[in-house]
Amino acid sequence: MNTHPMAALRGARRRLAGRPWAADLALGVGLTAFDVVTLLLRDPAPGPAGALLWGLQTVPLCWRRSRPCAVLGAMTAVFVLFEVLDPVPGKFPGPYLLSLAVYAVARCTPWAVSLPGAALSLLVAVATDLLCGRSGPPHPGSLEPVTATTFVAFYGVAWLLGYGRRRIGLQAGRLSELNARLRAEQETNARQAVIAERARIARDLHDVVAHHVSAIALTARSTGEALGDGPPEGRQGVARIAETADTALVEMHRILGLLAAGREDLAPEPSPADLGPLVDAATAAGCRVTTTVDDAVGGLPPAVRVSAYRIVQEALTNVRKHAGPTDVVITLRRDAAALTIEAVNGPPAAGHRPVPGSGRGLLGIRERVAAFDGTVHTGPHPHGGWQVRATLPLVPVPGRGPL
Repeated sequence: MNTHPMAALRGARRRLAGRPWAADLALGVGLTAFDVVTLLLRDPAPGPAGALLWGLQTVPLCWRRSRPCAVLGAMTAVFVLFEVLDPVPGKFPGPYLLSLAVYAVARCTPWAVSLPGAALSLLVAVATDLLCGRSGPPHPGSLEPVTATTFVAFYGVAWLLGYGRRRIGLQAGRLSELNARLRAEQETNARQAVIAERARIARDLHDVVAHHVSAIALTARSTGEALGDGPPEGRQGVARIAETADTALVEMHRILGLLAAGREDLAPEPSPADLGPLVDAATAAGCRVTTTVDDAVGGLPPAVRVSAYRIVQEALTNVRKHAGPTDVVITLRRDAAALTIEAVNGPPAAGHRPVPGSGRGLLGIRERVAAFDGTVHTGPHPHGGWQVRATLPLVPVPGRGPL
């Protein structure tokens, strides 16, 4: 399999970044081997002591992340020893290799530690260089015009690069931590929103179901009384129906107590006929609301009435938060198969600043529509603004019984 050289290089860099000790080992060993090989290729070749001292200058880089201060101290000491002994005549290390240790200490330690350490290393290196007579004024024909100014420049650039890289790394780490916390909070809020909305839906539907089950129990008892001296099997059957309905009511009241714990605002179930307070609240906020409700909406099943009211409530709340004072058109249409709820608002008013939201409103709408296997569409309106369109089926859903 052919691999592009640049792709292979990027892959190798990612693998080394995941194992910093391997990268440091590769740098220290590789640079040491390169320096020693190039030194031994000189004519005449230096002795073993010279090659050893020359190579020892870069060996400490293998620990540049784990022991940066020790690396800078060791490389400075080897530099001083090389300068004093002069084992390789004509060969002068200068500040070039030491700048790698200065970068490492600035990259891996706080500035309060790295700056004094780099300054001390610079002072020792420059003093040694001057005392050994290595430094002097730069010569036009020299490729290595090493002076005290050269040391300062290399040290300064290396320290600034390392310090800047450290700051970038710390900021990236903080951003990563904040992103992780934000994702966790968003997931928690989403779970809480789902739980709260499902609890409210369950409570609304409980009121509806309790009404029907109560009717079943009453009808069964009335039927039992009407049977009088009728067949015993018939009286036993309707009695069993009444008992089962009573048991179901007890269980549902227990569930309602769990769902409504701590709530004292269990008002009668709302319906599209009660949109007046919602419209008044939106009008008080500056919205211009127009409502169109079919007369047949009054005969909706109770569960659908509650959900339709809540969907309109969430839509108007979102308009006030995100669009501000604007035109709003609420339409409820019923046909033989479904109820369609549509809320369309105009563009935000000039200068309106949207209130940050959690997305729970739209989440609640979707949960309510999903409870009836309906459909919902939310998004920008073709003529500007925003629209919410939900369809709640009125026909029985296969496998779920009548509404």
